[in-house]
Amino acid sequence: MDDQTITKAVNDRYARAVTLGEQLCCPTGYNYEELRRFIPEPVLKVSYGCGTPVGLTSVQPGETVLDIGSGGGIDCFEASRLVGPHGRVIGLDMTDEMLALARAHAPTVAANLGYAASNVDFRKGQAEAMPVDDASVDLIISNCVINLSPQKSKVFHEMYRVTRPGGRFTISDIVADQPLPNYLRYDTEKWGDCLAGALSVHDYWKGLREAGFLGIHLVSALPWRVIDGIHFFSVTLAGYKLPHDTASSASCFATLTGPFPQVTDEFGQTYTRGIPERISARTATLLNLSRYRETFILSEAPIRLTTLDPRWKAVLPEERPCVWEGHFAVLTGPFLDVHDDDTHVYHSGLPVEICSKTLKVLTSALYQPYFLIMNRASQTPSSDSVICEPGCC
Repeated sequence: MDDQTITKAVNDRYARAVTLGEQLCCPTGYNYEELRRFIPEPVLKVSYGCGTPVGLTSVQPGETVLDIGSGGGIDCFEASRLVGPHGRVIGLDMTDEMLALARAHAPTVAANLGYAASNVDFRKGQAEAMPVDDASVDLIISNCVINLSPQKSKVFHEMYRVTRPGGRFTISDIVADQPLPNYLRYDTEKWGDCLAGALSVHDYWKGLREAGFLGIHLVSALPWRVIDGIHFFSVTLAGYKLPHDTASSASCFATLTGPFPQVTDEFGQTYTRGIPERISARTATLLNLSRYRETFILSEAPIRLTTLDPRWKAVLPEERPCVWEGHFAVLTGPFLDVHDDDTHVYHSGLPVEICSKTLKVLTSALYQPYFLIMNRASQTPSSDSVICEPGCC
């Protein structure tokens, strides 16, 4: 099955959904009571995403927002409200029926918001070749759509092209804990269900980095489905396009505070907890991004930490027997790899089997934001407790 066949199957499925009111893909999580104040009911009936995009909470008035896979326009209309009358929203979709619905109701939404004219521009096109100018978008949102593309690398590169330096994305999508076998990848019905096109966490994050984005990290995740032992998750992730210029050309120092004893950033620089490392101004910009900045002290002069310093963070495993219960942990960024205090090494997007002691560490408040946890056991294991050596799992 070639890419055109997949694209046509997806397009037909969503066109049919507009006509028949069919429910697709993710369970919605919209606040319909709030949205009904300015969005017409026909638009609300064809919302197929995972809820109002988290990225819209960071929108500033006057910004330009791009919605990839805008459908009936629900997320574009919410973005329109948030950017204000002087902001701009671009909705991109490939389905004529969806575009017609969105365009028909755009004037009503603008009037309900008190705008002189609609600030939403709905465009027909595919995510692999966006009809959007270079470096023109402050924020990209996409709600459970990119997994429908058979050429995600092109989508990621297009996202980077249209994003302004200093811009960002916050997207929701379906990912898997491992690469999909061919019998699922080429199942036409499952493409419309947002399953057959799902990348593994590792490949999704890697594709975004290869396109040029940095600071890629998980915002939230929910288990979606398990098919033939493959775990699918509905995730929201964010990332950034660094500005071309930094405020200063001078280097400074970065000290890792923990909870990890060692990490490697997306530029490939390695840090050890408590030991200051000289960094460039561009690396300082990277380490000031979300998820990075919670783990570093940036300073003009080197700062060395000891275990007695209140800024030193660590979560040590308990000294007790552990149990193998079927749990696996996936590092979700932004680091390329990290170590814990029990000698485990986690690489971005790759599942690692963990015991009950490590599970308790990784689900603690300091570690939890960096990991996706799943249980692959089909039934509760009956294994006895064992005495773990350091790095047993």
